[in-house]
Amino acid sequence: MSEKTRLRPGDTIGILGGGQLGRMLAQSAASLGLKTHIFCPDPASPAFDVSDTFTVAPYEDTDALDLFAGAVSVVTYEFENVPGPTAAHLDARVPVRPGVRALEVSQDRLSEKQFLSSAGVAIAGFADINSQADLDAALERLGGKGVLKTRRFGYDGKGQQMIRAAGDAEGAFDKLGAVPAVLEQLIAFDCEVSVIVARDVDGRTACYDLARNHHENHILKTSTVPAGVSESTASAARAMAEQIVTGLDYVGVMGVEMFLVRDGDGERLLVNEIAPRVHNSGHWTQDACLCSQFDQHIRAVAGWPLGSAERHSDAVMENLIGEDTNCWERVLNEANARLHLYGKAEIRSGRKMGHVNRISPKAG
Repeated sequence: MSEKTRLRPGDTIGILGGGQLGRMLAQSAASLGLKTHIFCPDPASPAFDVSDTFTVAPYEDTDALDLFAGAVSVVTYEFENVPGPTAAHLDARVPVRPGVRALEVSQDRLSEKQFLSSAGVAIAGFADINSQADLDAALERLGGKGVLKTRRFGYDGKGQQMIRAAGDAEGAFDKLGAVPAVLEQLIAFDCEVSVIVARDVDGRTACYDLARNHHENHILKTSTVPAGVSESTASAARAMAEQIVTGLDYVGVMGVEMFLVRDGDGERLLVNEIAPRVHNSGHWTQDACLCSQFDQHIRAVAGWPLGSAERHSDAVMENLIGEDTNCWERVLNEANARLHLYGKAEIRSGRKMGHVNRISPKAG
């Protein structure tokens, strides 16, 4: 559906996915006078605790999807691995924002790379890999080093093989499961940065400030704003993010991850990947901006005008992963920190349990 449906307070937004992002979207919706209906197969979904209604059913259950579509005014999603047929089934009945096209692009790394290239943004070299012979030939073209990733369903370091030397390449395709893959050129980058961008139903965009990201064990640990880059680099990041959402005719919030490469005294950015949803590296906006990324996404999918993306404070967001969450009492005693816990019943190694935003006066 492409019509510009605009919600009124009291209307219901359907959310596919019941994790922490769905939970925070539901909380933002409630603050704006909107109701939420969460659809998720997991009966222990933390988003259920804060939603008006929820459905527990497989994403492939078309009868449940029909009832869901009939109970909401618009549908959005909290994660990019929503099955394509699910989104298409709903889109024939109720507006889905962001649209099906964004899922199709982001769920397949090759499609994503091809789209980014066609959108005119800078990216690292890549190659389509369907065999060990493809991998060997691509490595020869790309300098002998790269990251081999499955085309679909990889996240937080899963579904990938690092290739730094000839020995790493031997049998790498089979080690990855002999599934369709992409080889990404290995880039000597200074750090990863990301920008959160929003686009509304009328095509207007808004970008939050660039964040500098630090990972531990392939999982985001901290995002820091300001990112410590030049204004020209920050401007380039915003321009690339806007090109991407415009090229997808996107409605909602997107996370765009980029590599910051320093060449002598200069800086340049290469887009690494996109996430068609609110993003972990944008959690700092909850406490350093008047309108958080979650508020912004709800406003966009509701057909409302975007809010200000201006930052009023400097911020460091820290993910609480696994046992990190046991620090909650200490965090509550920090004057400049705000604790966000996700209501997950079981602590597991590598599981995102919450985050802390530490803010300070905006420099300058």
